[in-house]
Amino acid sequence: MRHDDDVPSDAANRTTALPPDRYLNRELSWLDFNSRVLELAEDDGLPLLERVKYLAIFASNLDEFYMVRIAGLKRRQNTGLTVRSPDGLTIREQLERVTARTQELVQRHSDVFNKDVLPRLEEAGIRIVRWDELEESAAVRLREYFRDQVFPVLTPLAVDPAHPFPYISGLSLNLAVSVRDPETGAPRFARLKVPNNVPRFVPVSTGAGPDAVGTATFLPLEDLIAAHLSQLFPGLEVNDHHFFRVTRNADLEVEEDRDEDLLQALERELARRRFGPAVRLEVAEPMDPRILEVLISELEVSPADVVHVPGLLDLASLWALYDLDRPELKDEPFVPATHPRLSDGETPKSVFATLREGDVLLHHPYHSFATSVQRFIEQAAADPNVLAIKQTLYRTSGDSPIVNALIEAAEAGKQVVVLVEIKARFDEEANISWARSLERAGCHVVYGLVGLKTHCKTALVVRREQGVIRRYCHIGTGNYNPKTARIYEDVGILTADPRVGADLTDLFNTLTGYSRQTNYRTLMVAPHGIRNGLVEKIRREARHAAEGRSAGIRIKVNSLVDERIIDALYEASRAGVPVELFVRGICALRPGVEGLSETIRVRSIVGRFLEHSRVISFVNGGADEWWIGSADLMHRNLDRRVEVLLRVCDEAARTQLHETLAPAMEPGVRCWELRSDGRWEHLEGRDYQAELLHRIHDLAG
Repeated sequence: MRHDDDVPSDAANRTTALPPDRYLNRELSWLDFNSRVLELAEDDGLPLLERVKYLAIFASNLDEFYMVRIAGLKRRQNTGLTVRSPDGLTIREQLERVTARTQELVQRHSDVFNKDVLPRLEEAGIRIVRWDELEESAAVRLREYFRDQVFPVLTPLAVDPAHPFPYISGLSLNLAVSVRDPETGAPRFARLKVPNNVPRFVPVSTGAGPDAVGTATFLPLEDLIAAHLSQLFPGLEVNDHHFFRVTRNADLEVEEDRDEDLLQALERELARRRFGPAVRLEVAEPMDPRILEVLISELEVSPADVVHVPGLLDLASLWALYDLDRPELKDEPFVPATHPRLSDGETPKSVFATLREGDVLLHHPYHSFATSVQRFIEQAAADPNVLAIKQTLYRTSGDSPIVNALIEAAEAGKQVVVLVEIKARFDEEANISWARSLERAGCHVVYGLVGLKTHCKTALVVRREQGVIRRYCHIGTGNYNPKTARIYEDVGILTADPRVGADLTDLFNTLTGYSRQTNYRTLMVAPHGIRNGLVEKIRREARHAAEGRSAGIRIKVNSLVDERIIDALYEASRAGVPVELFVRGICALRPGVEGLSETIRVRSIVGRFLEHSRVISFVNGGADEWWIGSADLMHRNLDRRVEVLLRVCDEAARTQLHETLAPAMEPGVRCWELRSDGRWEHLEGRDYQAELLHRIHDLAG
């Protein structure tokens, strides 16, 4: 399988005039993104529990980074591959730099939690205490809790000649326990897993009494277990215990064969994923060097894979504190607005009647997903004039109203075709379950194309109206997931444009049959059309600039890594084209380099909502083009996924996109700007997302 960073840039061979150090490292750029998340946790101007949320997000982000990206680097290192990343680093050099940067970030993460957030939480009446800080009455209650709720599910595992070192599951929290036989004096070692089906933070008190409303005290579950180790090793002396956590390779390698059922192949690989090699060992400081040596040896990791964590391990579990009912410590709640064209006052309008009057551009979470995209599918499922619904599903929620509507449509006799991407990382098992539920209801379920993930977000509704067939479409940048639609920023188009309907019909025929369609009217489709299409449009802007015509490029994506597109942007900059890049996460392009990228600016906004939409615009000599879609500018998206970019033809929608995107690049906006040396500079200013929230709610009335 080809990976993002093990393919030399073919553009580098063609464009020798461009400097060899023109790319930033992908992995280090991702760590810079997570550092920006951490800066939000460090911001004492934010509500306290929002800072707790960012601490949890940072931790879970880092977990996934190790499970996928670092695991991939290690796998390639073990195979002896010597290919350098586009910025010129060997795999060993990348791992060394990532390790050093990670340890620095982990120290910052721990410091802000232990030295700043914890004391502030205590001032607000939310305490995390250790066992020796408990009052006797609380200790008595928790002893009973341990006896009744925790002790029965614990399984101490000895390590000796008769008991081999046990399997340590990925992301589990564990105790390494050192015990001694009092009769022989012989030392013993045991491992004890902290159960993940018991709350990590055990309530000690929860605000009982009128003077304690809103207060809450918690004891970490591992502390409760550690205080009762003698009950788990009767007859032995407990010398010491240490906390540790293992991260394993979770990057699936599904060998796709046309003669094998993909569902079965994926299920087999999911079973293997539990036993992937360890790629990180987190240990709570301080740890006995002898115990650490045992863990390093038995887990087959190197000392460089050890991350030393001051204080609590696994701060991703801080979501439990964020869920406390303390609204004064969180952002003010908001209710997504119904798009004004989809309702008449409080009365919902027919989505079909609305779309016959013109397109509707949706901007989530500012616009409600439930009263737009979800209602579109639900109305289609219930409408007797709808003949067919075709939809792609990459990720959705646990109790999905979209899936329920599709099932109801199939049960009502409509033709329902659903492409369920069962290879969506970390959602594989959920998507397999959805696929089977849809099949049982009579839906036609397909799993996409061999060798490709289907990542596009598309829905097609075929409706008979007075003897005429009309097609209604949705194309978006985000998943059909009502839960993430409240926190992920995405855009989407609802349209009855017959050109879009014809394109989606062709696309679904490609996804479900043997069609090899590559040319579309209003779409660019990866893996064949997006990279070449964008490069040609970037070069067109360069020609316009050279001819003295108006030119300009604006790109909003999650990640910008693809070398051909980056090199095209450099060439456009050399031609004098103004280029504005709004990149939330990874950016391998160096802006502001004299003679290379002087006209390019790169900004990142990390805030309350996860900036997730992909929007691209070209000035095109005054005939502006706007495109939206699912593709980030990375190898995996452009080469190994089915992605869609839609040309936005509706004038009102184009104006709305401009009014949405332009303020993000204005002076005085709170953001991070990328400098030519790869450093991100934090600029204070207005809250772009808050301003959008107020503007859209005002327009919605």
